[in-house]
Amino acid sequence: MSSIYFLGIGGTAMASVAVALSHSGHAVSGSDSALYPPMSTYLDAHNIRYFNGFSEENISRVNPDLVVVGNAVSRGNCELEYALERHLKLISMPELVRKELIANNTSLVITGTHGKTTTTSLVAWLLEYGNLKPGFLVGGIPENFTIGCRPSGREDAGFFVTEGDEYDTAFFDKRSKFMLYRPDIAIINNIEFDHADIFDSLEDIRKSFRLFVNLIPRNGTLLVNGDDPEACAVASKAFCRTERFGFDQECEWTAKDMNTEENVTTFSIFHLGNPQGKVRIPLFGKHNIMNTLAAVAAARHAGLSMETIAEALPLFKRPKRRMEITEGFESGITLIEDFAHHPTAIKATLEAVSELCIGRRIVACFEPRSNTTTRNIFQKELARCFGPASVVVMGMVHRPERYAPDDRLDTEKLRRELEEREKTVFLAGSQPDDYPADIVRFLKSTLKKNDVVVFMSNGSFSSLKTLFLDNFGK
Repeated sequence: MSSIYFLGIGGTAMASVAVALSHSGHAVSGSDSALYPPMSTYLDAHNIRYFNGFSEENISRVNPDLVVVGNAVSRGNCELEYALERHLKLISMPELVRKELIANNTSLVITGTHGKTTTTSLVAWLLEYGNLKPGFLVGGIPENFTIGCRPSGREDAGFFVTEGDEYDTAFFDKRSKFMLYRPDIAIINNIEFDHADIFDSLEDIRKSFRLFVNLIPRNGTLLVNGDDPEACAVASKAFCRTERFGFDQECEWTAKDMNTEENVTTFSIFHLGNPQGKVRIPLFGKHNIMNTLAAVAAARHAGLSMETIAEALPLFKRPKRRMEITEGFESGITLIEDFAHHPTAIKATLEAVSELCIGRRIVACFEPRSNTTTRNIFQKELARCFGPASVVVMGMVHRPERYAPDDRLDTEKLRRELEEREKTVFLAGSQPDDYPADIVRFLKSTLKKNDVVVFMSNGSFSSLKTLFLDNFGK
């Protein structure tokens, strides 16, 4: 047993890995700038010792054998400086995952700009139902497990399923995280420009994915979105077996006869043109059919039968904040919360909602929070991605002081462009101290019976959901 200290333990992945290693017998502790629910309660529930705020005394008191440095931690952090001065052993979270959790297991890595969390959760659940006892690391909380990370449950070599993020690894390692996960079976869901804080262009992102593909051994398998030209181009250089999934009937894995009713989608799966059976999944939207196809293909290559997969899929539970539905309001309103924070994801989410809630008015609330959508990179795309919504609430641009006005998302311009598309638009945050209460007041004045409200953000949206539930009687 060793003593492991997580510097930046409040991150979702960092906290999840910390708990998993604690369960494996290591003495785990850590610190972060400001820990609050749900991560603070998650760590408390698993008896993980942590410090609120950074101080040299924290890390000196623990005197750990190993310091895990989160990718949000940079030079100047007092605990990091202490560790460097005293030559403490440093490691990134992805490298720790590879050494301690992936180890000699068959490694399944799910990558792509969109859909990683849902697809990873699906793959882990399918293997769990098939009694393969997989370990996993998911960048969220998969509801079938209630924890984001755990070791493999097999004594011999088993399986480990990892959500492969393209974001950078640590201040001392600027490779994408997925470069550390040693893939045997890999999925590329899609490739688009994102993470403008670390990638300068789409070509930079392509390069990172090409390097990832080059890690897959020749006896491995790459599953790629056959409807995405960017993903297919990257996959074309693979040295391993490659199979495509998609709606294009030329793909090796395809879906037909799709139907959605009451939050459940049914469709038939074909492999190499041969019917594999009809499946039911409690997800909706074309993007989630693609996620399911990818997960099914990965599970088949891991050795599961199609019969087992078909039994497992209806029992899948959506991860938190991935099309998470709250109903039961007196006025018949439905609230849907999603992690969408990129124009493509926003479009896919709203189209899926419109297919599920036919004939109902959609009120879309979006928070520009990511390092890409807070800039004007997607100014035009954001004006075009709210198609199914009748009303658009635009939250405050997160930390706008980071960018010059000419580089920042222009929400006034966005409002005009959306109004030209006949949307009712509310720009929130004109009085920052009144935010997001101003959104709730607007919704109270606007919402009608049976409306569907969709919250989309990759952050907390300033606790808008809690305020909404308090004010709408849920």
